[in-house]
Amino acid sequence: MEKRKRSRRKRLLLWLGIDLAVGAVVILLLLHKPARYHPVVPANPDPNAQEVDPYLHRDLWSRFYNHVQQQQPFEMVVLDQALNQAIGKLKWPQETGGISLAAPEVLFTPERIVLMGTARLEGADFVVTIELGPRMDDQGRLNLVVEKVKVGAVNITWPAKAMARQMYRDRLANADVDLQDLRTRIAGSLFNEEPFEPIVRMEDKWVRLQSLSLTDGRLTARFVPAAPPHRNPPPTGRN
Repeated sequence: MEKRKRSRRKRLLLWLGIDLAVGAVVILLLLHKPARYHPVVPANPDPNAQEVDPYLHRDLWSRFYNHVQQQQPFEMVVLDQALNQAIGKLKWPQETGGISLAAPEVLFTPERIVLMGTARLEGADFVVTIELGPRMDDQGRLNLVVEKVKVGAVNITWPAKAMARQMYRDRLANADVDLQDLRTRIAGSLFNEEPFEPIVRMEDKWVRLQSLSLTDGRLTARFVPAAPPHRNPPPTGRN
């Protein structure tokens, strides 16, 4: 009998050791910092700074605005290195849903846009990685497909997409949402894989995204003049 009790204790200790080892591995994987994550962190950040970086204001926004007004086809080139320098100067961290978000980084790779950032929850920092695969269909509609979601080194793509899809559908069902607002259309693409007409209004002018290409460190977007979009029927919330 005593021998059987000792054997049972050994098995319990063994399983306890395995559980602890598995738990430690999971924590290490969640806390893993990807090798390609190198966010721009200003040496002396000003938490009250309101100035917009020249790259965002002059090289992107003002250039885009002027081209739209001319109503001629044009290209916009965005460099991830310059973009990260600009967004690193914005006010960080930012709070959302009890989670603190900081140190964002955008990477352009062939066929994918990679978004990375540090999320702080309960005093622990986790690097979140979201990979987007922009696609344009034969009708010229854009879809921002979420290809991968990771926390540290742990792939959580499926549960993250399922949760986001349900939250999006609940939002449509329970709130008065402007379905023609560009932000709503982007959300529908990200959360429910709904392609949308990539048409942007700038005062009384409209332009359409005609093509999008990605290479290492560079995004190139081509725009053409467009007519105002047709009113689309509301999404059903079902695929």
